[in-house]
Amino acid sequence: MTARIFFKLISAVLIVMVVAFTAVDLLSAHYAEQAYMAGLKTEISEKIRMFQTMERTRLLELTPGSVRELAQAAGGRLTIIAPDGHVLFDSEADPARMENHATRPEVREALQGRIGISERTSVSVGVRFLYVAGPLQAGVARLAVPLSDVERQVTSLRRALVLYTALAFIPGILLTAFFARYFSRRLGAIIDYASTLATGNFKARLEHQGNDELGILGRQLNETGRKLQKMFEELQREHVELEKVERIRKDFVINVSHELRTPLASIQGYTETLLDGALEDKENNVKFLNIIRQNAERLARLTADLLILSRLELKTQKLELTSHRANPLVEECIDTLRPIAGKKGIDIRFIPAAESTQVFCDDEAVHQVLMNLLDNAIKYTPEQGVITVTAQAATDGPGSGMIEIGVRDSGQGIPSDELPRLFERFYRVDKARSRALGGTGLGLAIVKHLVRSMGGEVKVHSVVNEGSTFSFTLPANDLSRVDAEPAHDSLTD
Repeated sequence: MTARIFFKLISAVLIVMVVAFTAVDLLSAHYAEQAYMAGLKTEISEKIRMFQTMERTRLLELTPGSVRELAQAAGGRLTIIAPDGHVLFDSEADPARMENHATRPEVREALQGRIGISERTSVSVGVRFLYVAGPLQAGVARLAVPLSDVERQVTSLRRALVLYTALAFIPGILLTAFFARYFSRRLGAIIDYASTLATGNFKARLEHQGNDELGILGRQLNETGRKLQKMFEELQREHVELEKVERIRKDFVINVSHELRTPLASIQGYTETLLDGALEDKENNVKFLNIIRQNAERLARLTADLLILSRLELKTQKLELTSHRANPLVEECIDTLRPIAGKKGIDIRFIPAAESTQVFCDDEAVHQVLMNLLDNAIKYTPEQGVITVTAQAATDGPGSGMIEIGVRDSGQGIPSDELPRLFERFYRVDKARSRALGGTGLGLAIVKHLVRSMGGEVKVHSVVNEGSTFSFTLPANDLSRVDAEPAHDSLTD
């Protein structure tokens, strides 16, 4: 790639140089010829003026030999012409055989007292000359120089100009090759990087940069790569999230279908049994109706929990957050469930916080959270067991300005590998026992949503055969976090 760009650049520059060189050659040759001709005309005119200083008697006393000597000294063909136009002397031809020159353009100019100049082929010798004529006291003196000499001089000057121009171009060609190599390498790197981006490798970056246009282009491409990498990573994350959501949706549909199927099948079965004649069976009809009622209540609880969970996830559950005294909130829930616990001989003990302790929360939401946790503790605590409820200032984690409420039971505990999934919807450690106890499998998911929507966190600690402790935190004051962080999207993965 770099070599191809280099050859293209150097070829383009060489073509430009050849065109420039040709133009210089043509223009310099034309200028050299004009300059040489102008100088030659001036030089011959000066020599003609030298002849003008010669007296008439002296000119008429010239011999053919002296004329040739003068012509040789003047560097051209010398012709002396009478005022009437006939040739008196000529350094290269016999005057007697030469025609009258009165009609020659340069002679006519000279006869009128001016320097005459003309270019044409000589009739007598057949050579193209440059003629320059000037007036004399005895007529006209004319010097002629062969134009072949002019052409040789111009050719020599042209060759010199071409040579020096070529020598002047050599450093330019070397510098051009250097810069072509430099810029082709940078441009090749940019093209390679663009190809790399096209293949999907957005992590690659250009190393060579600068403040010129290629440097700006490189920085823009690097920025494009960074943005594409960020977009790609975001798309990957979104893809993973979509897969997770889709998996949750499928699991949810399966779980809901399963949870609904059992009570519905039971209701349908017992209803059909009653319709088939069991309604008149005094020993079983009430029993069957109680089973139908229990399953209907289970469906009602499941439906209510699904509605609550849906509102929390869609963030349509409105919470009225105000300050409440912590101890009365907890005591109210304990008093509500104490009779149920008493049927199993379970003792619910409360370790209160300081009397002035307050929490910033929705009292109905806290009531629902505590009722769920206490109800679970009662279900899984054996008879004559103990449940301990605590309220105190949080001591670990961020903790500052948070009140922690805990529910500790003396049940069989939960295996450690089950703990991370406890707050998932429909997840049960002991599925058969959970259904037997009437649970919907949504209670802990609702607990986590409600606690987080009020700005707190929920956690669990459990040891097998020793019991479990579920605890959650609530802000003691308005921390302005509820609106900023309501019901996290990942609460029940």
